[in-house]
Amino acid sequence: MEQQLPATEITALLGRGTQFEGKLHFEGRVRIDGIFKGEIRSEDTLVIGEGAEVHAEIDVATVIVRGGVVNGNIRAKTAIEVYAPGKIVGNLHSPSLFIDRGVEFHGSCRMDSLEVRPRSGGADGTSAEGGVVKRGDVPSEARPRSGAAAILSPQPSSPTPTPQPIPKSTGRSA
Repeated sequence: MEQQLPATEITALLGRGTQFEGKLHFEGRVRIDGIFKGEIRSEDTLVIGEGAEVHAEIDVATVIVRGGVVNGNIRAKTAIEVYAPGKIVGNLHSPSLFIDRGVEFHGSCRMDSLEVRPRSGGADGTSAEGGVVKRGDVPSEARPRSGAAAILSPQPSSPTPTPQPIPKSTGRSA
């Protein structure tokens, strides 16, 4: 009989001052506080702690970034959560995404199921339907800037609003 672990219990830890390069495949909940370079795959939860430095392609069920730096693409079947002072340089793909105020994010995000499904839209296959937002769909003026909080969750039953550009301020009065 297999015993269930509490949702907060860590099954493995790559602690501060440690460095690992290679492929990490795991079950349970793994926390990285050190330096990791390579590939991470799991059907469970990855926690990236404050002070961690991760250079990896990540494909797991849930990713929680408590701080540190992630360089690489993150695909999460369930959710991605990023808390300040975290920094992500790469693309995010998950049906649920939380980005805290103060997080630095450079990349694009896609919010839909990780399962392959036919796309509708332009000739290049881009679309803003079903909560999926591609880089070209949102004018740069409407993108959140560093320090802005964002909670994103697709609403498949409601139409996707069309982003409206925010007028630029020149700082001069008329």
